[in-house]
Amino acid sequence: MPDQQPTHPPVPLTLEGSSVLHQFFRFDWKAWRAASAADRERVAAEFVAVLKNLERKSVDEGMRMDQGVQDWPVRTALYSQLGHKGDLMLIHFRDSLEELNRVELALARTPLYDFLELRHSYVSVVELGLYESSRKTYEAATAKGFEAFSTEWNAEIASSLARASEAMKPRLFPSVPEAKYLCFYPMDRKRGEQVNWYTVPFAERQRMMHEHGMIGRRYAEHVKQIISGSIGMDDWEWGVDLFADDPVVFKKLIYEMRFDEVSAVYALFGQFFIGVRLPVEKLGGWLGGKLSGV
Repeated sequence: MPDQQPTHPPVPLTLEGSSVLHQFFRFDWKAWRAASAADRERVAAEFVAVLKNLERKSVDEGMRMDQGVQDWPVRTALYSQLGHKGDLMLIHFRDSLEELNRVELALARTPLYDFLELRHSYVSVVELGLYESSRKTYEAATAKGFEAFSTEWNAEIASSLARASEAMKPRLFPSVPEAKYLCFYPMDRKRGEQVNWYTVPFAERQRMMHEHGMIGRRYAEHVKQIISGSIGMDDWEWGVDLFADDPVVFKKLIYEMRFDEVSAVYALFGQFFIGVRLPVEKLGGWLGGKLSGV
């Protein structure tokens, strides 16, 4: 079906929020066992102290400063990773790439970092795609007589995005959900010779993304999803974080989405990483081989 508005930009509008860093570590258990008990206790305590500070580091603008720390949003979370790809996972939400870089440096300066091997990482920014409203926004600007990409057009689009960003602020700058399990994976849209997402008319992409989104909404009660864009930042185009208290729901949701047109025809998936939430204060027990309370 041809796009009814070929003069409109083919790119959907997006809203951006928190900068995101995922870190995946292998732990050097042999070196850890070789260290003295006193050194292990000291190193673990220092790392826990740093993580506790990072966990709720940023305070949202307008938050009452007399609130207890436990009420601040969780910006860094730790997970015990399953499988051969690593042992520990960290996810960080911050307001800028510079803040993420400071988080990296703070962790790298701890003694425990000598026992960690960074096996993988992922950099992205929380993104809300506006396929549903982009066309309306473009049409509204056109209806006012603004030529695409003119100064007036750009101002109209910027104003619309500013209003949407304010309305969507909780989703753009999320706290890490308290769910027990995390599933993370990167993905692309195909750009091959046979099928190419980026040559499909806007209206068709809008239709497919709407149908795709309806599947996710059916699982909203059980899964918290955070999508982050990574084009120009990392090797894939998007990163997907799924948070749930039942890990089987990851399989059910992703499997059902595979039958959806946008995934079945146009999606490419990277490696999947899964972990169990590890409260920072329980890290010492984890280092001793105990999963109690995890």
